[in-house]
Amino acid sequence: MNALPIPARETEPAIDAAVLIERLARDARAAQRGLAAMPSIARQAALEQAAAALRRAAPQILEANAVDVANGAAAGLSGAMIDRLRLDPARIEAMAAGVAEVAALDDPVGRIIDETRRPNGMVLRRVRVPIGLIGIIYESRPNVTADAAALCVRSGNAVLLRGGSEAVHSNRAIHAALAEGLAAGGVPADAVQLVPTQDRAAVGAMLAASGLIDMIVPRGGKSLVARVQADARVPVLAHLDGINHTFVDRAADPAMARDIAFNAKLRRPGVCGSMETLLIDALFPDPHGLVEPLLAAGCELRGDARACAIDPRIKPADPADWDTEYLDAVLSVAVVDGLDAALAHIACHASGHTDAIVTGDADAAERFLGAVDSAIVMHNASSQFADGGEFGLGAEIGIATGRLHARGPVALEGLTTYKWLVLGSGQIRP
Repeated sequence: MNALPIPARETEPAIDAAVLIERLARDARAAQRGLAAMPSIARQAALEQAAAALRRAAPQILEANAVDVANGAAAGLSGAMIDRLRLDPARIEAMAAGVAEVAALDDPVGRIIDETRRPNGMVLRRVRVPIGLIGIIYESRPNVTADAAALCVRSGNAVLLRGGSEAVHSNRAIHAALAEGLAAGGVPADAVQLVPTQDRAAVGAMLAASGLIDMIVPRGGKSLVARVQADARVPVLAHLDGINHTFVDRAADPAMARDIAFNAKLRRPGVCGSMETLLIDALFPDPHGLVEPLLAAGCELRGDARACAIDPRIKPADPADWDTEYLDAVLSVAVVDGLDAALAHIACHASGHTDAIVTGDADAAERFLGAVDSAIVMHNASSQFADGGEFGLGAEIGIATGRLHARGPVALEGLTTYKWLVLGSGQIRP
Protein backbone atom coordinates (compact mmCIF):
# COMPACT_ATOMS: atom_id res chain seq x y z
CA MET A 1 0.00 0.00 0.00
CA ASN A 2 1.22 3.50 -0.76
CA ALA A 3 1.61 5.90 2.15
CA LEU A 4 -0.75 8.86 1.99
CA PRO A 5 -0.30 12.19 3.73
CA ILE A 6 -2.48 12.20 6.82
CA PRO A 7 -3.93 15.47 8.04
CA ALA A 8 -3.83 16.15 11.77
CA ARG A 9 -7.31 17.65 11.69
CA GLU A 10 -10.00 17.86 9.07
CA THR A 11 -13.29 19.62 8.54
CA GLU A 12 -16.08 17.44 7.18
CA PRO A 13 -18.89 18.67 4.96
CA ALA A 14 -22.43 18.50 6.31
CA ILE A 15 -24.18 15.20 5.66
CA ASP A 16 -27.63 13.71 5.90
CA ALA A 17 -26.72 10.98 8.37
CA ALA A 18 -29.94 8.99 7.96
CA VAL A 19 -29.53 8.84 4.18
CA LEU A 20 -25.86 7.88 4.50
CA ILE A 21 -26.46 5.08 7.01
CA GLU A 22 -29.40 3.72 5.02
CA ARG A 23 -27.28 3.56 1.87
CA LEU A 24 -24.34 1.91 3.66
CA ALA A 25 -26.64 -0.57 5.40
CA ARG A 26 -28.48 -1.57 2.23
CA ASP A 27 -25.19 -2.07 0.41
CA ALA A 28 -23.90 -4.12 3.35
CA ARG A 29 -27.01 -6.30 3.47
CA ALA A 30 -26.64 -7.09 -0.22
CA ALA A 31 -22.97 -7.90 0.30
CA GLN A 32 -23.78 -10.08 3.31
CA ARG A 33 -25.81 -12.43 1.16
CA GLY A 34 -22.79 -12.97 -1.05
CA LEU A 35 -20.48 -13.35 1.94
CA ALA A 36 -22.73 -15.93 3.61
CA ALA A 37 -22.82 -17.91 0.37
CA MET A 38 -19.01 -18.16 0.25
CA PRO A 39 -17.63 -21.56 1.29
CA SER A 40 -16.12 -21.55 4.75
CA ILE A 41 -12.67 -22.26 3.36
CA ALA A 42 -12.92 -19.20 1.11
CA ARG A 43 -13.78 -16.91 4.02
CA GLN A 44 -10.89 -18.43 5.93
CA ALA A 45 -8.46 -17.78 3.08
CA ALA A 46 -9.68 -14.19 2.69
CA LEU A 47 -8.99 -13.51 6.36
CA GLU A 48 -5.51 -14.95 6.01
CA GLN A 49 -4.92 -12.46 3.19
CA ALA A 50 -6.30 -9.68 5.39
CA ALA A 51 -3.82 -10.60 8.14
CA ALA A 52 -0.97 -10.45 5.63
CA ALA A 53 -2.20 -7.07 4.39
CA LEU A 54 -2.17 -5.71 7.95
CA ARG A 55 1.45 -6.77 8.34
CA ARG A 56 2.43 -5.13 5.05
CA ALA A 57 0.64 -1.93 6.03
CA ALA A 58 2.30 -1.65 9.47
CA PRO A 59 4.33 1.48 8.53
CA GLN A 60 1.21 3.31 7.29
CA ILE A 61 -0.80 2.23 10.33
CA LEU A 62 1.91 3.41 12.71
CA GLU A 63 2.14 6.74 10.89
CA ALA A 64 -1.61 7.22 11.16
CA ASN A 65 -1.63 6.19 14.81
CA ALA A 66 1.10 8.68 15.66
CA VAL A 67 -1.21 11.47 14.46
CA ASP A 68 -4.06 10.17 16.62
CA VAL A 69 -1.85 9.81 19.71
CA ALA A 70 -0.46 13.34 19.27
CA ASN A 71 -3.95 14.76 18.82
CA GLY A 72 -5.20 12.80 21.84
CA ALA A 73 -2.39 14.08 24.05
CA ALA A 74 -3.07 17.66 22.88
CA ALA A 75 -6.77 17.18 23.66
CA GLY A 76 -5.98 16.04 27.21
CA LEU A 77 -6.94 12.37 26.95
CA SER A 78 -6.08 10.39 30.09
CA GLY A 79 -3.11 8.09 30.25
CA ALA A 80 -5.42 5.09 30.19
CA MET A 81 -7.15 6.38 27.05
CA ILE A 82 -3.81 7.04 25.35
CA ASP A 83 -2.72 3.50 26.23
CA ARG A 84 -5.87 2.12 24.57
CA LEU A 85 -5.23 4.27 21.52
CA ARG A 86 -1.51 3.72 21.03
CA LEU A 87 -0.21 1.12 18.58
CA ASP A 88 3.32 -0.19 18.22
CA PRO A 89 4.84 -2.94 16.04
CA ALA A 90 4.03 -5.59 18.64
CA ARG A 91 0.39 -4.53 18.88
CA ILE A 92 0.02 -4.47 15.11
CA GLU A 93 1.52 -7.94 14.93
CA ALA A 94 -0.89 -9.07 17.66
CA MET A 95 -3.76 -7.55 15.64
CA ALA A 96 -2.71 -9.41 12.49
CA ALA A 97 -2.16 -12.62 14.44
CA GLY A 98 -5.64 -12.23 15.91
CA VAL A 99 -7.16 -12.01 12.43
CA ALA A 100 -5.24 -15.13 11.37
CA GLU A 101 -6.34 -16.90 14.55
CA VAL A 102 -9.98 -16.11 13.83
CA ALA A 103 -9.49 -17.45 10.30
CA ALA A 104 -8.33 -20.76 11.76
CA LEU A 105 -11.30 -21.15 14.13
CA ASP A 106 -14.06 -23.62 13.41
CA ASP A 107 -16.83 -21.98 11.41
CA PRO A 108 -20.12 -22.02 13.34
CA VAL A 109 -22.25 -21.32 10.26
CA GLY A 110 -24.18 -24.40 9.18
CA ARG A 111 -23.44 -26.27 12.41
CA ILE A 112 -26.37 -28.46 13.52
CA ILE A 113 -27.27 -27.55 17.10
CA ASP A 114 -29.71 -30.43 17.56
CA GLU A 115 -31.94 -32.74 15.55
CA THR A 116 -35.15 -34.53 16.45
CA ARG A 117 -37.51 -36.86 14.61
CA ARG A 118 -41.23 -36.34 15.21
CA PRO A 119 -43.67 -39.28 15.51
CA ASN A 120 -44.99 -38.47 12.02
CA GLY A 121 -41.50 -38.96 10.54
CA MET A 122 -40.59 -35.28 10.05
CA VAL A 123 -36.99 -34.38 10.96
CA LEU A 124 -36.42 -31.04 12.70
CA ARG A 125 -32.98 -29.45 12.83
CA ARG A 126 -31.72 -26.24 14.40
CA VAL A 127 -28.83 -24.88 12.36
CA ARG A 128 -26.56 -21.91 13.08
CA VAL A 129 -26.80 -18.99 10.63
CA PRO A 130 -25.30 -15.47 10.57
CA ILE A 131 -27.22 -12.69 12.30
CA GLY A 132 -26.91 -10.44 9.22
CA LEU A 133 -25.56 -6.88 9.53
CA ILE A 134 -23.75 -5.97 12.75
CA GLY A 135 -23.15 -2.34 13.69
CA ILE A 136 -20.10 -1.68 15.86
CA ILE A 137 -19.84 1.70 17.61
CA TYR A 138 -16.53 2.01 19.43
CA GLU A 139 -14.02 4.39 20.98
CA SER A 140 -10.26 4.55 21.41
CA ARG A 141 -9.06 1.04 20.64
CA PRO A 142 -8.22 0.86 16.92
CA ASN A 143 -7.66 -2.90 17.17
CA VAL A 144 -11.47 -3.24 17.38
CA THR A 145 -11.55 -2.41 13.65
CA ALA A 146 -9.61 -5.58 12.87
CA ASP A 147 -11.19 -7.78 15.55
CA ALA A 148 -14.74 -6.92 14.56
CA ALA A 149 -14.10 -7.27 10.84
CA ALA A 150 -12.46 -10.67 11.28
CA LEU A 151 -15.16 -12.09 13.53
CA CYS A 152 -17.96 -10.86 11.32
CA VAL A 153 -16.43 -12.15 8.09
CA ARG A 154 -15.66 -15.55 9.62
CA SER A 155 -19.25 -15.87 10.87
CA GLY A 156 -20.77 -14.70 7.57
CA ASN A 157 -21.96 -11.31 8.86
CA ALA A 158 -21.53 -7.94 7.23
CA VAL A 159 -20.31 -5.17 9.54
CA LEU A 160 -20.71 -1.42 9.70
CA LEU A 161 -17.89 0.09 11.77
CA ARG A 162 -18.10 3.50 13.41
CA GLY A 163 -14.96 4.29 15.39
CA GLY A 164 -14.28 7.26 17.62
CA SER A 165 -12.83 10.53 16.35
CA GLU A 166 -9.76 10.09 18.58
CA ALA A 167 -8.69 7.04 16.47
CA VAL A 168 -10.00 8.15 13.07
CA HIS A 169 -6.68 8.01 11.19
CA SER A 170 -5.69 4.66 12.74
CA ASN A 171 -9.08 3.14 11.95
CA ARG A 172 -8.96 4.29 8.34
CA ALA A 173 -5.46 2.88 7.82
CA ILE A 174 -6.42 -0.46 9.39
CA HIS A 175 -9.65 -0.65 7.39
CA ALA A 176 -7.81 0.12 4.14
CA ALA A 177 -5.42 -2.77 4.77
CA LEU A 178 -8.22 -5.15 5.69
CA ALA A 179 -10.24 -4.15 2.63
CA GLU A 180 -7.27 -4.83 0.38
CA GLY A 181 -6.74 -8.33 1.79
CA LEU A 182 -10.42 -9.27 1.92
CA ALA A 183 -11.03 -8.10 -1.65
CA ALA A 184 -8.12 -10.21 -2.83
CA GLY A 185 -9.85 -13.15 -1.16
CA GLY A 186 -13.16 -12.52 -2.90
CA VAL A 187 -15.12 -10.95 -0.02
CA PRO A 188 -17.65 -8.40 -1.37
CA ALA A 189 -16.28 -4.91 -0.75
CA ASP A 190 -19.39 -3.65 1.03
CA ALA A 191 -19.37 -6.49 3.58
CA VAL A 192 -16.89 -4.58 5.79
CA GLN A 193 -17.50 -0.83 5.80
CA LEU A 194 -16.12 2.00 7.90
CA VAL A 195 -18.58 4.86 8.31
CA PRO A 196 -16.84 7.66 6.38
CA THR A 197 -17.75 10.49 8.75
CA GLN A 198 -17.17 11.41 12.38
CA ASP A 199 -20.41 13.39 12.51
CA ARG A 200 -22.16 12.21 15.69
CA ALA A 201 -25.45 12.18 13.83
CA ALA A 202 -24.23 8.98 12.16
CA VAL A 203 -24.36 7.21 15.52
CA GLY A 204 -27.96 8.28 16.03
CA ALA A 205 -28.82 7.09 12.53
CA MET A 206 -27.28 3.68 13.23
CA LEU A 207 -29.24 3.37 16.46
CA ALA A 208 -32.47 4.15 14.61
CA ALA A 209 -31.80 1.78 11.70
CA SER A 210 -34.30 -0.90 12.73
CA GLY A 211 -34.84 -3.35 9.90
CA LEU A 212 -31.48 -2.50 8.35
CA ILE A 213 -28.96 -3.19 11.13
CA ASP A 214 -29.67 -6.43 12.97
CA MET A 215 -27.58 -5.87 16.11
CA ILE A 216 -25.52 -3.04 17.62
CA VAL A 217 -22.38 -3.67 19.69
CA PRO A 218 -21.02 -0.63 21.58
CA ARG A 219 -17.39 -0.70 22.70
CA GLY A 220 -16.28 2.26 24.77
CA GLY A 221 -16.90 4.36 27.82
CA LYS A 222 -19.94 4.37 30.06
CA SER A 223 -21.52 7.40 28.41
CA LEU A 224 -21.36 5.81 24.96
CA VAL A 225 -22.80 2.49 26.10
CA ALA A 226 -25.51 4.19 28.16
CA ARG A 227 -26.53 6.29 25.16
CA VAL A 228 -26.67 3.25 22.89
CA GLN A 229 -28.73 1.24 25.36
CA ALA A 230 -31.12 4.15 25.94
CA ASP A 231 -31.62 5.24 22.32
CA ALA A 232 -31.27 2.12 20.20
CA ARG A 233 -34.22 0.75 18.26
CA VAL A 234 -31.96 -2.13 17.27
CA PRO A 235 -31.05 -5.04 19.60
CA VAL A 236 -27.91 -4.20 21.64
CA LEU A 237 -25.22 -6.55 22.92
CA ALA A 238 -23.05 -4.82 25.53
CA HIS A 239 -21.82 -4.29 29.04
CA LEU A 240 -22.12 -0.92 30.75
CA ASP A 241 -19.51 -1.16 33.54
CA GLY A 242 -16.68 -3.47 34.49
CA ILE A 243 -16.83 -3.07 38.27
CA ASN A 244 -14.84 -6.24 38.90
CA HIS A 245 -14.01 -7.68 42.32
CA THR A 246 -11.27 -9.96 43.60
CA PHE A 247 -11.98 -11.55 46.98
CA VAL A 248 -8.93 -12.81 48.85
CA ASP A 249 -10.22 -15.50 51.18
CA ARG A 250 -8.64 -16.40 54.51
CA ALA A 251 -7.41 -19.66 52.95
CA ALA A 252 -5.66 -17.95 50.01
CA ASP A 253 -1.95 -18.56 49.47
CA PRO A 254 -0.41 -15.14 50.28
CA ALA A 255 2.08 -15.15 47.41
CA MET A 256 -0.58 -16.20 44.91
CA ALA A 257 -3.00 -13.60 46.22
CA ARG A 258 -0.36 -10.85 45.99
CA ASP A 259 0.53 -11.74 42.39
CA ILE A 260 -3.09 -12.05 41.25
CA ALA A 261 -4.16 -8.78 42.87
CA PHE A 262 -1.23 -6.88 41.37
CA ASN A 263 -1.82 -8.28 37.89
CA ALA A 264 -5.61 -7.86 38.04
CA LYS A 265 -5.22 -4.13 38.73
CA LEU A 266 -1.99 -2.96 37.14
CA ARG A 267 -1.26 -5.15 34.12
CA ARG A 268 -3.47 -2.81 32.07
CA PRO A 269 -5.68 -0.67 34.32
CA GLY A 270 -7.68 0.68 31.36
CA VAL A 271 -9.17 -2.60 30.13
CA CYS A 272 -12.67 -3.68 31.09
CA GLY A 273 -11.34 -6.79 32.90
CA SER A 274 -9.31 -4.71 35.34
CA MET A 275 -10.06 -5.27 39.03
CA GLU A 276 -11.72 -2.20 40.56
CA THR A 277 -12.38 -3.49 44.10
CA LEU A 278 -10.20 -5.72 46.26
CA LEU A 279 -12.03 -7.52 49.07
CA ILE A 280 -9.83 -8.92 51.84
CA ASP A 281 -11.04 -11.47 54.35
CA ALA A 282 -10.52 -10.11 57.87
CA LEU A 283 -8.77 -13.39 58.72
CA PHE A 284 -6.37 -13.31 55.75
CA PRO A 285 -2.92 -13.52 57.38
CA ASP A 286 -0.96 -10.94 55.33
CA PRO A 287 -3.10 -8.00 54.22
CA HIS A 288 -0.13 -5.61 54.20
CA GLY A 289 1.80 -7.88 51.86
CA LEU A 290 -1.22 -7.75 49.56
CA VAL A 291 -1.44 -3.95 49.31
CA GLU A 292 2.23 -2.99 49.57
CA PRO A 293 3.20 -3.91 45.97
CA LEU A 294 0.21 -1.96 44.64
CA LEU A 295 1.09 1.13 46.65
CA ALA A 296 4.78 0.85 45.75
CA ALA A 297 3.85 0.76 42.06
CA GLY A 298 1.95 4.04 42.39
CA CYS A 299 -1.58 2.70 42.57
CA GLU A 300 -3.92 4.88 44.61
CA LEU A 301 -5.87 2.83 47.15
CA ARG A 302 -9.16 4.00 48.68
CA GLY A 303 -10.44 1.90 51.55
CA ASP A 304 -12.96 1.44 54.31
CA ALA A 305 -11.86 2.01 57.91
CA ARG A 306 -10.32 -1.43 58.33
CA ALA A 307 -8.50 -1.19 55.00
CA CYS A 308 -7.09 2.21 55.91
CA ALA A 309 -5.69 0.66 59.10
CA ILE A 310 -3.56 -1.71 57.00
CA ASP A 311 -1.36 1.10 55.65
CA PRO A 312 -1.48 4.88 56.22
CA ARG A 313 -1.10 5.51 52.49
CA ILE A 314 -4.59 4.11 51.86
CA LYS A 315 -7.08 6.98 51.57
CA PRO A 316 -10.62 6.83 52.95
CA ALA A 317 -13.13 5.72 50.32
CA ASP A 318 -16.27 7.63 49.51
CA PRO A 319 -19.55 5.70 49.08
CA ALA A 320 -19.34 6.28 45.32
CA ASP A 321 -15.99 4.46 45.10
CA TRP A 322 -17.64 1.05 45.50
CA ASP A 323 -19.68 1.71 42.34
CA THR A 324 -16.94 3.29 40.21
CA GLU A 325 -15.15 1.81 37.21
CA TYR A 326 -11.84 3.68 37.44
CA LEU A 327 -10.06 2.25 34.37
CA ASP A 328 -6.94 3.76 35.92
CA ALA A 329 -4.37 3.03 38.64
CA VAL A 330 -6.96 3.53 41.38
CA LEU A 331 -8.41 0.72 43.49
CA SER A 332 -11.09 0.41 46.16
CA VAL A 333 -10.23 -1.89 49.08
CA ALA A 334 -12.56 -3.31 51.73
CA VAL A 335 -11.96 -5.72 54.59
CA VAL A 336 -14.89 -8.11 54.95
CA ASP A 337 -15.90 -10.73 57.49
CA GLY A 338 -15.57 -13.84 55.38
CA LEU A 339 -17.20 -15.29 52.30
CA ASP A 340 -20.77 -14.30 53.14
CA ALA A 341 -19.83 -10.65 53.51
CA ALA A 342 -17.84 -10.76 50.27
CA LEU A 343 -20.80 -12.25 48.41
CA ALA A 344 -23.10 -9.57 49.86
CA HIS A 345 -20.72 -6.79 48.79
CA ILE A 346 -20.45 -8.20 45.27
CA ALA A 347 -24.22 -8.63 44.98
CA CYS A 348 -24.67 -4.98 45.95
CA HIS A 349 -21.91 -3.36 43.88
CA ALA A 350 -20.80 -5.63 41.03
CA SER A 351 -21.76 -4.90 37.43
CA GLY A 352 -22.07 -8.53 36.37
CA HIS A 353 -18.85 -8.52 34.35
CA THR A 354 -16.03 -10.45 36.09
CA ASP A 355 -15.50 -11.40 39.72
CA ALA A 356 -12.85 -13.66 41.24
CA ILE A 357 -11.96 -15.51 44.42
CA VAL A 358 -8.46 -16.43 45.56
CA THR A 359 -8.56 -19.35 47.96
CA GLY A 360 -7.16 -22.76 48.69
CA ASP A 361 -10.50 -23.86 50.16
CA ALA A 362 -12.30 -25.91 47.51
CA ASP A 363 -15.66 -25.59 49.26
CA ALA A 364 -15.37 -21.79 49.45
CA ALA A 365 -14.39 -21.65 45.79
CA GLU A 366 -17.32 -23.83 44.74
CA ARG A 367 -19.74 -21.72 46.72
CA PHE A 368 -18.37 -18.47 45.27
CA LEU A 369 -18.49 -19.78 41.69
CA GLY A 370 -22.11 -20.82 42.14
CA ALA A 371 -23.35 -17.79 44.05
CA VAL A 372 -21.84 -14.91 42.05
CA ASP A 373 -24.16 -14.01 39.18
CA SER A 374 -21.67 -12.44 36.78
CA ALA A 375 -20.90 -13.27 33.17
CA ILE A 376 -17.41 -14.46 34.19
CA VAL A 377 -16.56 -15.90 37.61
CA MET A 378 -12.98 -16.99 38.38
CA HIS A 379 -11.07 -19.01 40.94
CA ASN A 380 -7.36 -18.36 41.53
CA ALA A 381 -6.89 -16.32 38.36
CA SER A 382 -6.50 -12.67 37.41
CA SER A 383 -9.59 -10.89 36.12
CA GLN A 384 -7.40 -9.59 33.28
CA PHE A 385 -8.07 -12.96 31.61
CA ALA A 386 -11.60 -11.72 30.82
CA ASP A 387 -10.88 -11.66 27.12
CA GLY A 388 -12.07 -13.70 24.15
CA GLY A 389 -8.55 -14.44 22.99
CA GLU A 390 -7.59 -15.79 26.41
CA PHE A 391 -10.74 -17.93 26.36
CA GLY A 392 -9.62 -19.54 23.09
CA LEU A 393 -12.35 -17.76 21.15
CA GLY A 394 -9.99 -15.72 18.97
CA ALA A 395 -10.61 -12.00 18.98
CA GLU A 396 -13.78 -10.92 20.77
CA ILE A 397 -16.37 -8.46 19.57
CA GLY A 398 -17.20 -7.46 23.14
CA ILE A 399 -18.18 -8.62 26.60
CA ALA A 400 -21.89 -9.08 27.23
CA THR A 401 -23.35 -8.96 30.73
CA GLY A 402 -26.98 -9.47 29.79
CA ARG A 403 -28.79 -12.77 30.10
CA LEU A 404 -30.13 -13.21 26.58
CA HIS A 405 -28.46 -14.52 23.42
CA ALA A 406 -24.79 -14.32 24.49
CA ARG A 407 -22.89 -13.69 27.72
CA GLY A 408 -19.25 -13.02 28.57
CA PRO A 409 -16.73 -12.73 25.73
CA VAL A 410 -18.69 -12.73 22.47
CA ALA A 411 -16.96 -14.28 19.50
CA LEU A 412 -18.04 -16.38 16.53
CA GLU A 413 -20.88 -18.34 18.10
CA GLY A 414 -22.27 -15.16 19.68
CA LEU A 415 -22.53 -13.65 16.19
CA THR A 416 -24.86 -16.37 14.98
CA THR A 417 -28.50 -17.18 15.52
CA TYR A 418 -30.30 -20.26 14.27
CA LYS A 419 -33.08 -21.31 11.99
CA TRP A 420 -35.24 -24.43 11.94
CA LEU A 421 -34.98 -26.85 9.05
CA VAL A 422 -37.99 -29.14 8.69
CA LEU A 423 -37.46 -32.19 6.47
CA GLY A 424 -40.62 -33.96 5.50
CA SER A 425 -41.72 -36.77 3.21
CA GLY A 426 -45.21 -35.56 2.28
CA GLN A 427 -46.69 -35.05 5.77
CA ILE A 428 -49.83 -32.93 6.04
CA ARG A 429 -51.32 -31.69 9.29
CA PRO A 430 -54.63 -33.25 10.29
